[in-house]
Amino acid sequence: MKKPLHIGLVADPASPTKNARRMIDLAPPDGEDSGAWDIEVVSESFTTGFEDIGTALERLQDQSRQHEWDLVIGLTELPLRDDDGRYLLAETDPQRRTAVLSLPALGGLRIHTRARHAVSELVSGMAEHPLQNGQRVQLPRLSARSRVLLGMVLANRPWLLVPGLKSALVAALATGAIATVDSTIWLLAGSLSWWHLAIATIVSIALVVGWLVIDGQLWDRPESNSADARERSRLYNTSTLVTLTIGVLICYLALYVINLAWALFVLDPAVMGGSLQESLGYGDLFVLSWFVASAATVGGALGSGLESDEAIRAAAYSKREEERRNHLARERA
Repeated sequence: MKKPLHIGLVADPASPTKNARRMIDLAPPDGEDSGAWDIEVVSESFTTGFEDIGTALERLQDQSRQHEWDLVIGLTELPLRDDDGRYLLAETDPQRRTAVLSLPALGGLRIHTRARHAVSELVSGMAEHPLQNGQRVQLPRLSARSRVLLGMVLANRPWLLVPGLKSALVAALATGAIATVDSTIWLLAGSLSWWHLAIATIVSIALVVGWLVIDGQLWDRPESNSADARERSRLYNTSTLVTLTIGVLICYLALYVINLAWALFVLDPAVMGGSLQESLGYGDLFVLSWFVASAATVGGALGSGLESDEAIRAAAYSKREEERRNHLARERA
């Protein structure tokens, strides 16, 4: 009976570490002529986007020697690119039994299942063919950027932005509750067409996202004028904007539902119509709630400045990148 294969999984903190810890039960595929897999997980920032993949592989090899692993795989939440600018899923060095896997390149959907499959294949490949040269698994050119971007946005978990904006939500709810019973707001809402209301929705969400970016200093600027640095910043900024937009949109929809429930509870369309000398029905309450949600969203943006930066900064890859660099700098000191 062959001795167990000692495998190290070095994962970036947070989501990659959670994924890695769910892989400790991985076993060799059926029929594979090898011993059992003994998997150890280490949560460690081992790479940044400002260095080549070779540096990441060297750090992983240092970890492998330190822990006396037979092979090591790094799980990173960063997008990886080769010298030609192609996005990579993974790079392996079978001779030194080291590999690095980019989780965003898996696309974000069914991330754990795909990550398990990818790690299993990397381990099997390096265990069976240790004398092969290094290999890079490239993503298809046409879909690579959108696939990586989707993975980054889902890794940011935009839905977690909602509880992180609780002060903004409280401010928006207070604004909406007062605006709902204001006859001037009734008059304004009734005078707007659907496209005016749609524009108000878009503008209100854009204003909140812009405020969050400015207040949280989330906009990433290239460290140099190289094409790689500019592309990296564009990708980081796009993922941040999409993440914030989804999070704020969820807040907006929740605000609309609560405002509508409040309006249906406290307002009588007949009384409103008598005040405005118009004929109103319950359908007008839906329009009123739509307008109030947009106005309250802008008002709530002021409350977002009272939040802890942690929830907001977690939506930005550039800020986690900054924390990763600071951690590695402290280790070298």
